[in-house]
Amino acid sequence: MVNRVTPHLPGSAPAGKAGGASGKAAPGKKEALSFHEVLEQVQRPPLVFSAHARARMESRNIDLQEEDLRKITAAMEKARAKGARSSLLLYGEIALLASVTNRTIITAVDGAAEGEQIFTGIDSAVIVK
Repeated sequence: MVNRVTPHLPGSAPAGKAGGASGKAAPGKKEALSFHEVLEQVQRPPLVFSAHARARMESRNIDLQEEDLRKITAAMEKARAKGARSSLLLYGEIALLASVTNRTIITAVDGAAEGEQIFTGIDSAVIVK
């Protein structure tokens, strides 16, 4: 089983309803997102947890709720916007190693993990609030 989160598309409308056939907003109304921005969001895959990450989360009793996933997804989007490819996401007492390009959480470590933790191969770190 793969845990996935599909981001909400603010300002999106059902197919065929977003400004008619031309793709333009109705006269007098400002479009919240450009067509290109909405298309990019629709084509972006949901947040995925690798089998390794799911196993680590289960063995370490890390339970993420919908609100947690929303915050992690938003943080990953911010990292992507800054050009990050592989990032360490620090969320409370949890460290998540993420492939930003693939929108995949690779592993998870909680504060109770014994020993020194060294993360290599990352190009960024994000503190998630």
